[in-house]
Amino acid sequence: MPCRVTVRADRSFTFDIRTPQTSWLLLNCVDTAPRNKKGQRRGAQRPGSETIGAVSLKHVYEIAKVKQSELRLSGLSLEGLCRSIIFQAKSIGIDVVA
Repeated sequence: MPCRVTVRADRSFTFDIRTPQTSWLLLNCVDTAPRNKKGQRRGAQRPGSETIGAVSLKHVYEIAKVKQSELRLSGLSLEGLCRSIIFQAKSIGIDVVA
């Protein structure tokens, strides 16, 4: 989980936990995602010509809802977030089906 810790000169701090990375959420939606030697899911070796699986638009919408809860992304529209998630899915070799 990505997080940000901001420490000030007076020794006070803020601790901001962010949402998981979009690629991690997408790879967890795909059951057939290949794994590397450490057991971690990975994307396609050649994303343009190879696919590792497919996700539905419902999965994309749910990921967008999770990402929209993050403070720095709350100003973006849900449609814009869905589009960026679809493009990221294509870049790691995942098809998006209706």
